[in-house]
Amino acid sequence: MLSLLLSVFNFLYDKTQITIKKFVLMKVNGPVLNYQKYFELTQNHVANHQTSGSNQSEALIGFTALNLKRMERLNKTLKITAELQQIAENLSSRQTWYVISENWCGDCAQNLPAIQKIVEHSKGKIELKIVFRDENPELMEIYHTNGAKSIPKLIAFDENKNELFTWGARPKEANEILYAWKANPQGKSWEDFEKELHLWYARDKAQSLFNEFYTILSGIN
Repeated sequence: MLSLLLSVFNFLYDKTQITIKKFVLMKVNGPVLNYQKYFELTQNHVANHQTSGSNQSEALIGFTALNLKRMERLNKTLKITAELQQIAENLSSRQTWYVISENWCGDCAQNLPAIQKIVEHSKGKIELKIVFRDENPELMEIYHTNGAKSIPKLIAFDENKNELFTWGARPKEANEILYAWKANPQGKSWEDFEKELHLWYARDKAQSLFNEFYTILSGIN
């Protein structure tokens, strides 16, 4: 009897959590942008020596300018894998992908253009909605990554607003580089770590991200 009651409680708890996630996502704060609008906003921020969020430090403004160059390059050079393209083109139902981001975030600049490539090949089945982390603290509280408010964070929903999957803040191999540095920096500064991470991104050319999304979408399609 006790096990039955616990099962019922867990079921109701899970349903409640899903309801909370739906409610928060439908009431996001600030702008909700597609990729083109997000890219244009980044351009405007750089042109006006600004960045997203309330922290307008010179460091974050500088990161934003660097990220614009990254996005410009990736917009032109990234090529989706044939396997993932086939999956994206043949999705059985529509999906909405929310991505929590900020203009100053290097991981966002590296991964958003690749996510957009998947959206472009979905024949309208995937709608991308980009929102800002600093304007949505409640949303970020729900979608931690190992206890950290890491971005980009992607949350996918089906047509009935049921959560399908989450992804972020970076491909698994990139995460391993981060966790290894945190566990044992070996005298390596944050700046040196950042250089190593973005060198990995440059060599990987989003293939790790594409492979991970191929696995995810294959499992739900």
